[in-house]
Amino acid sequence: MAAAVAVLRHLAPLGPRLTRIPPHGCTGGRLLQHRRGLRLSAPAAIQVTVRDALNQALDEELERDERVFLLGEEVAQYDGAYKISRGLWKKYGDKRVIDTPISEMGFAGIAVGAAMAGLRPVCEFMTFNFSMQAIDQVINSAAKTCYMSAGLIGVPIVFRGPNGASAGVAAQHSQCFAAWYGHCPGLKVVSPWSAEDAKGLLKAAIRDDNPVVMLENELLYGVPFELSEQAQSKDFVIPIGKAKIERQGTHITLVSHSRLVGHCMEAASVLAKEGVECEDLPLTTWMLQLCVLPVQMFLCPMQKT
Repeated sequence: MAAAVAVLRHLAPLGPRLTRIPPHGCTGGRLLQHRRGLRLSAPAAIQVTVRDALNQALDEELERDERVFLLGEEVAQYDGAYKISRGLWKKYGDKRVIDTPISEMGFAGIAVGAAMAGLRPVCEFMTFNFSMQAIDQVINSAAKTCYMSAGLIGVPIVFRGPNGASAGVAAQHSQCFAAWYGHCPGLKVVSPWSAEDAKGLLKAAIRDDNPVVMLENELLYGVPFELSEQAQSKDFVIPIGKAKIERQGTHITLVSHSRLVGHCMEAASVLAKEGVECEDLPLTTWMLQLCVLPVQMFLCPMQKT
C-alpha cells in the first residue's frame, strides 16, 4: 500500500499535462498522451451481459431514429419478460414502447403494416415458439413483399426474442427455429453469441431495410462478456452477412451459432493443450436469397442497405 501511494504521489504532478486524443482510425477510442511523448492506454473493455447489451442497442436506436418503436407482450410497463426493455417505457412513453395483447398474429401484423408505411418496428416474441402463431405475417407478408412488389415496398422490421432450449421451460418454449427461418427467402437471420454480437447485430438489424429475424438465447441473457471500447460507441454496428472468426486456428474449423459457440470455444481450449489449433467460426448471420419452386427458379430481391 505504501509503495502504491508513493507511485501515485510521483505521478500526481503529471496530471495537468495529460490530454485526451482519439487514436488514428478510431473515433470511439481514447489515448492519454503526455506532452513529453509518453502514451498510456485507457481501459479498453468493460463487462456487459447480453441482456444489457440488447437494452443498450434498443435505447440507442430509439434515441437515434424516431421511426423506431418496440412492441410485444409485457415489453413496456413490466420492462419485458426477460428485462431486455428495462427502463425504455419510462424514457420513451406509450407511443414508442407498446404493450400488446397475447395475440402474436395480431401484433405481428400491426408491426408489418407499420413497416410498410415507413416506420421501423421491433417486434418481440416472448419465445420464438409463439412466432408460429404469426408465421403467415412473418413469411408471406414481411419476407415476400419486397419481391411481390418488384422492390417497390420495403419492410424494415425486426422480429426478435429467445430461441432454442432453455432450462425448465418444457417443449413449447424449447424449439430452435434457426433452420426454419434460415430457409425462408427474403429474411435475414442473425444469431448472436456474445454481448458485442448482440448489440452490434441488433443495431444493424434495426437500420436494415429488410425484415430481420434475431434469434437470441435465453440462457445467455445473464452471461457477461467483454464489450470493447469500439462496441461502446453509439455508431457501432456489425455488418449482416459478413463472416466473423472468433478464434484463429490452422488444423480444424468448428462451425456453430448462438450458445454452442461457447461450447466450441471450450473445446478449442482443450484441444489446444493437445497441440490441435481450432478455428472457431460462429454463424452469426445468414440469409437465403435463392428460392426454388417446382416450375421456376427466381431470386428473391432485397432492398439495398
